[in-house]
Amino acid sequence: MTVRAADVAAAVRAGTTTATELLEQHLATIAQREPEIHAFNLVMTDHAREAAAAVDAKVAAGIDPGPLAGVTVALKDNMCTRGVPTTCSSKILDGWKPPYDATIVTTLRDAGAVVIGKTNLDEFAMGSSTENSAFGPTRNPHDTSRVPGGSSGGSAASVAAGFAHLALGSDTGGSIRQPAALCGVVGVKPTYGYVSRYGLVAFASSLDQIGPFTNSVADAALLLDVIGGHDERDSTSIPQVHPSLTDAITQGVEGLRVGRITDLPEGADPDVQERLEAAFAALRDAGATIVDVQVPAFTFGLTAYYLIAPAEASSNLARYDGVRYGLRVEAADTNAMYGVTRAAGFGDEVKRRIMLGTYALSAGYYDAYYGKALKVRRLIHDDFERAYQHADVLLTPTSPTVAFPFGDKGDNPFAMYLCDTYTIPTNLAGHPGMSVPFGTGAHALPVGVQVLAGTLQEPVMFRVAAALERAMQ
Repeated sequence: MTVRAADVAAAVRAGTTTATELLEQHLATIAQREPEIHAFNLVMTDHAREAAAAVDAKVAAGIDPGPLAGVTVALKDNMCTRGVPTTCSSKILDGWKPPYDATIVTTLRDAGAVVIGKTNLDEFAMGSSTENSAFGPTRNPHDTSRVPGGSSGGSAASVAAGFAHLALGSDTGGSIRQPAALCGVVGVKPTYGYVSRYGLVAFASSLDQIGPFTNSVADAALLLDVIGGHDERDSTSIPQVHPSLTDAITQGVEGLRVGRITDLPEGADPDVQERLEAAFAALRDAGATIVDVQVPAFTFGLTAYYLIAPAEASSNLARYDGVRYGLRVEAADTNAMYGVTRAAGFGDEVKRRIMLGTYALSAGYYDAYYGKALKVRRLIHDDFERAYQHADVLLTPTSPTVAFPFGDKGDNPFAMYLCDTYTIPTNLAGHPGMSVPFGTGAHALPVGVQVLAGTLQEPVMFRVAAALERAMQ
């Protein structure tokens, strides 16, 4: 039975266990399985022990350490940690130590959490399998011959393998939800602006959003309640207080309308589609009404995304030039240094997306490609908004397949991009989405069902997710 993070924190605050004891249990599990899984780029053993000791000292002094007292959290290695390497799994940032913490790192510390390590990812969050890391791939804890998904594969694997109670990832086109589905854990992409992006190394700034990986919907609600909220250092942060998701998950789904997208792009494997139909049935049994809706522009999400995201990446990654931080390869002059540094520091997928984005933004092509993609993005948003007039949430597969073998899609970038068919449109719309484990498919591997909702409709989304979770118990 899954132990809830809230129960762990309550035990630490009550003194029936200590943060140090919990940390050492996780470190022992990491020592046992990390060599085969490679979920982490860095296990922060010393920092974590100091943080756990500080929590225990507060408890001993009669001070409440916070709602995540002693709870271990793994961070995707694109979130800045002061004085601790933040690499984005790229050679170009190998060994770079930020001079500041991301907002979510400060928030976690203030809530009593213990950050246990920095997790592996596809380089600069560009990928769907965590095979693009400069430091080697992460393996799926359920079957180490298969990928954990990406780009937040290390975070998903760390929770699935029991290395940490909770983890955080970033989702630009499905990078939380897809690995959550493949690893059999809960993964949430909140509404754009729900969680501060200050200190998140940018891939595509209008799409990136931080969110949780957990073993239960309740834990995801708790973690999002802690890290959500306005941050004046992030100009895209929503300036309002969010309602409690922990309270929402107890409310059930009686009377809610769950949308079935009738024009959803085909491509999901039969075993995945079977679990989706079972999810609809479970929600109907729980009192929800299933309604048919259409989202016509959904099918254009993939093509629009792979113009918009690379264009933003081309701009964001221009800062890695060997001058201010990170890798520097010496050359005869400055321009030559730029070229050889970026050639040596970036991997193939990052180079591919930089080139694609630069082309889409270039004179003569901007309107035809990037400008048109922005118009399609608006159509996707509007189509979703119309659908939410008839349904409170929408249900889709999270990933078209279960976890696939290493190398299965590596030689075909388009086949890899198709992994995000069902997740990308939500990022373009800025809406929330989450993946909930809902049984197994081929090879007895996990299948995730995706719950989608409108802007700031996280409470209703979590109600549906909790009902799906209860149906599997």
